[in-house]
Amino acid sequence: MASKKIQVLDRKQISQKLNRIAYQILEDNFEEEEVILAGIMPRGYMLAGRLKEILSKISGLNVRLLQLDIEKDSRSLKANTNIPPEKCRNKVVILVDDVLHTGRTLVYGVGVFLDVPLKKIRTVVLVDRSHKSYPVHIDFTGMQLSTVAKEHVQLVIDGEEEAVYLT
Repeated sequence: MASKKIQVLDRKQISQKLNRIAYQILEDNFEEEEVILAGIMPRGYMLAGRLKEILSKISGLNVRLLQLDIEKDSRSLKANTNIPPEKCRNKVVILVDDVLHTGRTLVYGVGVFLDVPLKKIRTVVLVDRSHKSYPVHIDFTGMQLSTVAKEHVQLVIDGEEEAVYLT
């Protein structure tokens, strides 16, 4: 039996969610000159890039992108960045991922910055599945989606298609 693929968000809805999140980020950081969007590879980084574009249009905020590549299946923190985390010292870091399931990936993402004194760290997810196993707080969410553990939420972003599916 083939599994059902249900579209939860389309291109326009994703765009609306990201616009709202960008305004929330701006409101939370209105006194800042610069923020760093740390996008978790691959899709969190793509979303961070989109948020950077929106923030550049709606504000004078200097937004830097940091690419965060985490070994998500590792039992310990293993991550690589394109900018050394020390360069984020005394800055606002906004950790961006596509879907929150257990919270493990975000915990690892926060762990990258544990030894760096930051002004503050915030978290963004497009979809929160509400199955957290780790004590993470999401500051900016596109949508909350109640699912069962065996269901999968997938963000597709490519040149032709942009959507969130529940399978």
